[in-house]
Formats: sequence, C-alpha cells, structure tokens
Amino acid sequence: MYKYEIILYWSDEDNSYIAEVPELAGCMADGSTMQSALENVHVVMNEWIETAKLLGRDIPKPKGKLAFA
Repeated sequence: MYKYEIILYWSDEDNSYIAEVPELAGCMADGSTMQSALENVHVVMNEWIETAKLLGRDIPKPKGKLAFA
C-alpha cells in the first residue's frame, strides 16, 4: 500500500464523497460513502502508478505529511 496523502470530502455537486491524492496529478475517485471513496482511490492510485511506470514517467515519493493537524 502506498503512503500518499488522501484528501476526502463531500461534494454536493457530485452528490458523493471525493478522495483526491494531491501528489499524483489528477488522481481522484468518488464513492457514495467515505469508505467506498477510499477503496476506489486506492484502485485508481495503483492504476496511476502502473501507467506512469509503463510510460517511463517519474513517480513522486510520498511526502509523509501528518495525518492530522
């Protein structure tokens, strides 16, 4: 499992929870619950990284930010 920061929030516009991975450009997923959004973003994160590897692109290292502030 990768240790990237995930931002999770409710979107009225999409009527769903959104999970974003800021360190991986464009990496985000949605879900009807917080748990499903998190599960979906882990799938998308793996796909993002696999695609970057196939294309020979750099994969950012996780910054390891605090889980809370």
